[in-house]
Amino acid sequence: MRALTVSLVLASAAGALALLAGTHAAAQSYPSRPVRIITAGAGSGVDYVARMVAPGLSPRLGQAVVVENRSSGLITVDTVAKAPPDGYTILVYGSTVWITPLVQKTPYDPLTDLAPITLIGNLPLAIAVHPSMPIFSVKDLIAVAKARPGSLNDGSLGTGTAGHLGGELFKAMAGVDIVRVPYKSGAQQLADLFAGQVQLAFITAASAAPHVKAGKIRVIAVTSARPSSLVPGVPPVAETLSGYEAGARYVMFAPANTPAAIIGRLNRESIQFLKEPDTKDKLANAGVDIVGSAPEELGGIMKSEMARLAKLIKDANIQIQE
Repeated sequence: MRALTVSLVLASAAGALALLAGTHAAAQSYPSRPVRIITAGAGSGVDYVARMVAPGLSPRLGQAVVVENRSSGLITVDTVAKAPPDGYTILVYGSTVWITPLVQKTPYDPLTDLAPITLIGNLPLAIAVHPSMPIFSVKDLIAVAKARPGSLNDGSLGTGTAGHLGGELFKAMAGVDIVRVPYKSGAQQLADLFAGQVQLAFITAASAAPHVKAGKIRVIAVTSARPSSLVPGVPPVAETLSGYEAGARYVMFAPANTPAAIIGRLNRESIQFLKEPDTKDKLANAGVDIVGSAPEELGGIMKSEMARLAKLIKDANIQIQE
């Protein structure tokens, strides 16, 4: 019996060593064929980012990197979650990767089905108000909202979007009653904001800039933790509401169990590409503050945001009706 036990242990150890050797060999030869980037629908913001990343990674990996679009966010993420963990299928997407599972049932679990590669960058929002409003700062906004509960309308896009959650977080932290007015179209949201049909909206910082110059809106704050170069001179909400941070993120993931050596290679090559001046300029024009994080940092951000937003979503009873 003892001899049999020892044999089984040795066989198990040998199998483990063989698996490790095979994994190491695969990582050493990676990549030996084209790599796919799976992303959202063509023409979307994240599609633009993916099509920036692909040609940047290709010469560094020595292989073609092709972008494949999917029509549905759930399909996009699930395609990568269920792909072989070999580094040949990666995801470039937004932070809805981990926000969507908080508001509806998804076929994947971001914590167990995906492996973080890097946080590409942040997409900060700006709090924009109609110029007729006597609101020039976050303090003014809070004061008006408290003096006239329920009188201010926040033009907001779809449930669970960065703008929606940014507004809900603001209301919760400031203790104010602002009415959310949902929109399906960003064009209609802005049209009503310009016309004063809604008094404020949480919109991307990049999209706000030209309308500020045209005098159609006034931007009073950005939702990033620190000031953003995208809207120079505009203070963050956090200067008034300590700890406030909202907005979208562009991220890169691989399937769970992808070898660490492959994750490390993709991370290093991505960060080098993101540091190039031309990359910074092009992504800044798309409203992205480049980060280029370690995999562990992205994993930590995902876990902390899921915990923080889960409470907000539960308290505000936010959910997508299927």
